[in-house]
Amino acid sequence: MAIASQVVAWAFANPVLTALCIFLVFLVVFAVQIAIKLKPGPNPFAQDCARPPAPVVSDSSARDKVIKQGFTPQKVPTDLDAIVVGSGIGGLSVAGILAKAGKKVLVLEQHDQAGGCCHTFVEKGYEFDVGIHYIGEMATNTITRTYIDQLTEGQLLWEPIDKNYDTIVIGEGEKKKFFKMEAGSKTLFRDCLVGHFPEEEQAIDKYLFHMREQRVHMQTAFLLKMLPMSVCQLLISTGMINAMTKYFKYSAISLQRFLDSITENPDLKAVLSYCFGDYGTIPEDTSLMMHMLLMNHYMYGGFYPRGGASEIAYHIIPVIEKAGGRVLVRAPVSQILIDSDGAACGVRVTKATGDVDIHAPLIISDAGLVNTYQKLLPIETVKKHDLMDKFKGTRTALAGFSLFVGLKGTAEELELPKRQYWVFTNNDLNGITKTYASLSAAEAMNAKIPLLFISFPSAKDPTWEERYPGKSVCTLVTLANWEWFQEWETRRINHRGDAYEAVKKGISDRMWERVLELFPKLEGKVDYFEAGSPLTNKFYLAQNSGEMYGLDHNTERFSAETWTNLRPDTPVPNLYLTGQDILTCGFAGAMYAGLLCSSKILNRNLIGDLSSLKAKKKKAK
Repeated sequence: MAIASQVVAWAFANPVLTALCIFLVFLVVFAVQIAIKLKPGPNPFAQDCARPPAPVVSDSSARDKVIKQGFTPQKVPTDLDAIVVGSGIGGLSVAGILAKAGKKVLVLEQHDQAGGCCHTFVEKGYEFDVGIHYIGEMATNTITRTYIDQLTEGQLLWEPIDKNYDTIVIGEGEKKKFFKMEAGSKTLFRDCLVGHFPEEEQAIDKYLFHMREQRVHMQTAFLLKMLPMSVCQLLISTGMINAMTKYFKYSAISLQRFLDSITENPDLKAVLSYCFGDYGTIPEDTSLMMHMLLMNHYMYGGFYPRGGASEIAYHIIPVIEKAGGRVLVRAPVSQILIDSDGAACGVRVTKATGDVDIHAPLIISDAGLVNTYQKLLPIETVKKHDLMDKFKGTRTALAGFSLFVGLKGTAEELELPKRQYWVFTNNDLNGITKTYASLSAAEAMNAKIPLLFISFPSAKDPTWEERYPGKSVCTLVTLANWEWFQEWETRRINHRGDAYEAVKKGISDRMWERVLELFPKLEGKVDYFEAGSPLTNKFYLAQNSGEMYGLDHNTERFSAETWTNLRPDTPVPNLYLTGQDILTCGFAGAMYAGLLCSSKILNRNLIGDLSSLKAKKKKAK
């Protein structure tokens, strides 16, 4: 093996031999495909299905008939082609694609409405989003916009937010510093950063270079999710993958290590890493490539769904139903059924009236890797395939804590911005986050919030004033320690006691104090004030430790081995995975995981199909 490694190393020192080796690899892949002789499935993107959008439906009863269809055995379609566990965007996207390919799909959701992190809730006349704050790459000429347009038949519209899409605030009191992030073009993005740090132009250009590198090498990294596992293992074990792409070289570098290598300016480091809260991993632990992926995502602007985040599920579900499928809620899946041959063959829904077993030839889990492998599959199946041993180095991400505030007054009257604010107590983002997470619950109740995300959804949605006249909302998010709330885990929701409510209130009050420092006009305007703790996330989103982002986005997750193992197809026959654990967190990450999963099931290059449709649409215009 040592000799083989030396030969490989020598070969890749020679550019000609490198190209030859890469060619041979793809020749092997082609031979494997020919040997398997799988017939490609139908192209779900053969025709553009987008049509002129209808007006936003604001009638709650009409919307509930779509996104809140309660489970009963009688509503389950017969002759199912697939069952999807979970109705987050990862699950809905797979179901939508398969439906467009003529498949009858049943989606089962444990919550009382579909959408996962895309759902909204209404309390006392105020509507709140829980996970969709702003999305990138939704301009009309992008592949991502083409994709979501096909899933929703063009009925989901996206409203651009401010060109200054994020504002970063560092410090407290009169020492606060403000840094704006602007999008729209590479030049504008660069000029904005250089404007804040004119003496750091060289460091900023190095940062932008690695953003471009991420885009180039991500394409090859995608291949490892789709190629046969045996081919992936060959590429990794021989080191050939490192000749094909620099992705895994860069992904092994932490964001903080990279920033330390390009600048000594602590404010610039904070500004270049500020949005780590979007994936929940501090800069010293997260992969450089993960962060660059996110920064690229907003390069050309941020967008918000017109009519609110629940529009996403509301417009995908009819596409699923057209093919005979259903999306049913209040349907907690307790087990994935395995037949005598060891293949997935159905699911068990647990209801107070008794268990209901539903069968289908394909089972797709959008419940997350930990839930799927540790809770839904029989232990014998997990042991047989050594399922959890394949993901060493992965861990649960930090928990999330949210605050939902209803305000009296319109966005115009309250002077609410169409952008997000990221507020930090100082520029040591690693230090302040770790110090806060190490506090006890009693200490956290009275501590300053080190990281705070502030969003005003009512200011970003042009339909808001018509739907909720004279009202506005503010959504706040910070990171938290699961252990602060763990002692109340077994208590019923809304019955966890005064001590639990006191911790929630203490943290909530500290969050709102930070908001009033920036927006004093909101003093006295609060009409609704409710927090969501990590236990809330676990109850509504089935997140094991109250996390919002599934598996932690640390460097270990992005190693070649783990990246390859986190794939749509599993060792269990007929069982597939989708959602944010398969690719990355976030709306786009989970949605593309759905595309990869569908590609595996249909045996098609769906990204290529989407690209062809995009080109066809452009030519038609």
